[in-house]
Amino acid sequence: MFAAMEGEIIEWDQGWDYIHNSIKRLKRIAEGLREPSLSGGEYMKLYATINDMCTQNSPHNYSQQLYEKYRETFEEYISWTVLPCIREKRDECRMLWELLKRWSTHKVMDRRMYRFFSCVERCYKPPSSLPRLNEVARVCFRDLVYRQDASVRNAVFSLIRRVREGEEIDRALLKNVVDILVEIGMGKMDAYEEDLEAHILADTGEYYLCRGSRWILEDSYTEYIMKVEECLRRERDIVSQYLHSSSKQKLVEKVQHELFGALENLLVKQQLTAELTSLFQQVEDAARNPASSEGAGMPEQLLVKKLIKLHEKYMVYVNGCSKNYHHFHMALSENLLVVLNEAISRGLALLREGRVKDILGTYRLDQKVPQGFEAVANLFKKHDTVEVTTLVQQAEKAASNWASNETGMQEQLFVRYIIELHDKYLAYINDCSRNHFLFCKALNEAFEVFCNKAVSGSSVAELIVAFCDNILQKGGSEKLSGDQGIEEMLEKVVRILLPYISDKDLFVAFYRKRLARRLLFDRSANMNHEMSFLSMLKQEWGGHFTSKMEGMVTDLTLAQENQKSFEEYLCSNPNLNHGMDLTVTVLTTGFWTSFKSFDLNLPTEMVKCIEAFKGFYETRTKYRRLTWIYSLGTCYVNGQFKPKDIELLVSTYQAALLLLFNNAERLSYSEILTQLNLPHDDLVRILHSMSCANYKILVKEPNTTTISPNDSFAFNSKFTDKRRRIKIPLPPVNDARKEVIGDVDKDRRYAIDAAIVRIMKTQKVLGHQQLVMECVEQLRHMFKPNIKAIKKRIEDLIARDYLKREEENKNIFRYVA
Repeated sequence: MFAAMEGEIIEWDQGWDYIHNSIKRLKRIAEGLREPSLSGGEYMKLYATINDMCTQNSPHNYSQQLYEKYRETFEEYISWTVLPCIREKRDECRMLWELLKRWSTHKVMDRRMYRFFSCVERCYKPPSSLPRLNEVARVCFRDLVYRQDASVRNAVFSLIRRVREGEEIDRALLKNVVDILVEIGMGKMDAYEEDLEAHILADTGEYYLCRGSRWILEDSYTEYIMKVEECLRRERDIVSQYLHSSSKQKLVEKVQHELFGALENLLVKQQLTAELTSLFQQVEDAARNPASSEGAGMPEQLLVKKLIKLHEKYMVYVNGCSKNYHHFHMALSENLLVVLNEAISRGLALLREGRVKDILGTYRLDQKVPQGFEAVANLFKKHDTVEVTTLVQQAEKAASNWASNETGMQEQLFVRYIIELHDKYLAYINDCSRNHFLFCKALNEAFEVFCNKAVSGSSVAELIVAFCDNILQKGGSEKLSGDQGIEEMLEKVVRILLPYISDKDLFVAFYRKRLARRLLFDRSANMNHEMSFLSMLKQEWGGHFTSKMEGMVTDLTLAQENQKSFEEYLCSNPNLNHGMDLTVTVLTTGFWTSFKSFDLNLPTEMVKCIEAFKGFYETRTKYRRLTWIYSLGTCYVNGQFKPKDIELLVSTYQAALLLLFNNAERLSYSEILTQLNLPHDDLVRILHSMSCANYKILVKEPNTTTISPNDSFAFNSKFTDKRRRIKIPLPPVNDARKEVIGDVDKDRRYAIDAAIVRIMKTQKVLGHQQLVMECVEQLRHMFKPNIKAIKKRIEDLIARDYLKREEENKNIFRYVA
């Protein structure tokens, strides 16, 4: 014994000797040996010594050393006292009774020791790999008694086997031994599951594997099933009486796996496989000898019919003898699934031949096998994809051969074939699978992938727009039977194809471009059809996609009324009529796509007409400004040639060029450029159409097929044509498609910026991944945003001080108000 003065440093050797002697006394007391109990003063002194040794300043802080000695004390006590007492008991029951006794003593030691060493837990936190101080005693008991020594575990297994053999045992003993591991877990089941349950399951598997292999050879099918049911009942009793309730399902499944595995191998894998092999042989014989075999001419129907009967036969075994055990169902289903794939392959062949009644028989079989139904839906999807891919390849081949005038499939026919293909498969789904959701999902997935990929360098959205334009314009090649046929085809486009399009904004941009050309150049066959299509599109996608196009149609209706008023205005003011007819279409800027326009120097005749319309328009409104788009205008010019007069249908730019030659016989390129005030590229297009194309209204010197600044031009008075009216087209502009895609990309950047700012304004602080996902979610109803584009817009917003990164974590963004 030692006595430390207040404030005096306690050295390790001195302090531990005192603590160690006190621990020895505690062990003897716990063992029931003759040892006087610690007095109150001794309790206080022992606690104070340990507390002082934990709270002293370094290097005299011994909290870690005390933790290690605490653990060593229990390891030594268990190894030298507890384990020898347990091992010396040869009888299983006596061994387990000794275990219960030692566990009770161990808990007493744990409580008393922890009472003195509790200050160590406050002062020292062990590494995560080591237990906390209040867990040390239980962990040591589990590791040394249950894990390193198999004798206790084997004794438990022996008692459980005796129960399985029908012997009576001490139920309370086995239950209490099992509860030790539950108690060691302190509310967690890890110790029980790892140190006992896992080994019990493995031992159970070995036990029933041996029994099942013997029973399957000795007993009939019914006797075997009865033994299985008795085993399952007994295992449930074992769980309820001895084990923890969480083991019930695992133990029952283990028994089912082992016992039904043997039955599955004999009944399902061997007997069923033999019957199926014979069945397929019969079907193949029927196919080779149609004149003499049963089911002549119909081997597929014969196969499906007999497969269903065979399945029903084995289901009688499962339902009648095994109480619908899930595992046995799965065993039968998995083996049938192997054979079912062959039936499915034949069913897909029937799909290609259109034999719907035969496919219906395959569907009946699939319904009986859960995995089989999913499998046939997947194969149905693959078949859809193959046919669509073949159609795409045909379209690409046709596009490559179009220049050489070989027979191919036009884009309009391609879209029509896609609609017909969708109708065909939808009919299969309705007739054969009763509109089952798995088949609908398979069809949707196949078409969704296709409708968002490129075909011959163009998106499917562009092809659909071209198809619709061909239906709605005058003289289109898509011939349909009357107004009803047009309405039905447009409805199919909206209801069947458009729901699969993810880039809706791209479709709308191309459609607006085509709609504008139909409306402005009077190419629309029927305005009712135009409005009907927009109405269907609005119902499918929403008004925000169609509002501008509806405004375009409204502008054309108002323009007709406006033109009537202008003609009445000219009649009431005859001095303003200069001998030229003028038709003006006033467009609302926000509805229409942007058009290229220049400050063209109009001839005097045209200027007077425009001034007359300005005067008229000012009488109707004073708050709107007119911007003239000469590039969209058309003119009828009377050409007075020597052979005969010919009416020329030309653009406003071409008309302005021709009128220059009323006052001059020959003009150079530079003179024309100065008088018209047009850019070089546009003037080259106009001069080329008038002097180098099919209709040479102007004579160019030198006589070449290209326009250069050194050329000069003269009116060709000898020009003639067999027709009285001819249209002189301008060379096509190749960048029209690129312009539309460029405008869409620009709008998408604005949309992404707005979405990011909207999200960050609400959330204030957000992680990079979450911001990207929310942005995709907000924009998916318009288009499928590119992740790289979103990241690029985030960086741009950071540069423009809308967002900033957190200093601590660069993947966290903060909104800058």
